[in-house]
Amino acid sequence: MNTAFIMVDIQKDYFKGGRNELFRAEEALTHAQEALTLFRGKKLPIVHIQCILLEDDATFFLPGTEGIQPHEGILPEPGEKVIVKHTPDSFFQTELQQHLESLNVTRLVICGMMSHICIDSTVRTANRLGYEVLVLDDACTTRDLLWDGTVIPAQTVHHTFMASLDGTFAQVIPTSSLYERI
Repeated sequence: MNTAFIMVDIQKDYFKGGRNELFRAEEALTHAQEALTLFRGKKLPIVHIQCILLEDDATFFLPGTEGIQPHEGILPEPGEKVIVKHTPDSFFQTELQQHLESLNVTRLVICGMMSHICIDSTVRTANRLGYEVLVLDDACTTRDLLWDGTVIPAQTVHHTFMASLDGTFAQVIPTSSLYERI
């Protein structure tokens, strides 16, 4: 099975000092790096998704800012595809599907940020397009949300979205079990 690794929005704005710091971003980065090392070692396709927000009211991932740059820990190497997106869904109005089709990819391993927006929408589209999808639970993260005057902790948000994806749209696994699946 031809498998590709998709890293979604692991960009500076989501880390300490960025415009939208996430819960346990460094921990998620560490697991993404583990998976990246595995894919590089096996010479499997790697795709870096970079979000640049164009809306007038956007508060992070602003064009021309340092925050849109990939985190230093996962910088693309020559031959690794970088795809820019402007919406949560990595497939919407991008070349991602065409790129994966050109490589005859049938299975995706996805990780990144944020669990409740970009990971969720990308995974659901990937499933709809017919890909087998594995999501690396510990290589994803998000932030606290506010709903109806109540703060929903980031860990609860993350667990809720992983639970909703698992079994229906993807297999949600820890990075440590990826080694036996690739």
